[in-house]
Amino acid sequence: MNPLPEVPPADDLTADWWQATCEHRLVLQTCTGCGHHQHPPRAVCVRCGDTTRLGFTEASGDGTVDTFTVVHRAPRRDLAVPYTIARVRLAEGPLLLTRLDGLSPGTEPDDDADDAGWRIGDPVTVDWVDLPDGRALPVFRRPTPRRPTPADPR
Repeated sequence: MNPLPEVPPADDLTADWWQATCEHRLVLQTCTGCGHHQHPPRAVCVRCGDTTRLGFTEASGDGTVDTFTVVHRAPRRDLAVPYTIARVRLAEGPLLLTRLDGLSPGTEPDDDADDAGWRIGDPVTVDWVDLPDGRALPVFRRPTPRRPTPADPR
């Protein structure tokens, strides 16, 4: 695991988002006027321009890898490389710049495959990295495969 990144303090626009991360809840700023979801939080709805009907709603935490890159040269000496950063499109529509953790199913670690088998379009789900101040950063991983349920004996 890499050392934690430097994270900006919460401000008037982001305080509710950061508070939700303390509880490992992913929320999106939502305009109740037009229903648009957006991230990061802003003072205005980028769809309809409203400034008075912005709040936060719970996000599913599910998404797909929109694009990614493997970082081989860290911006700081204390960061271990390689690591994967990505743009994840949430099921609700917004894009999040984040980190991808873990291997794709059926992929074994390999010195020659430093992207851990990630592909554009892969499904992902949110996970959390806790920060010392109580906040958390959303990271994304492959969903846990669901176990098949036994057939109904009827």
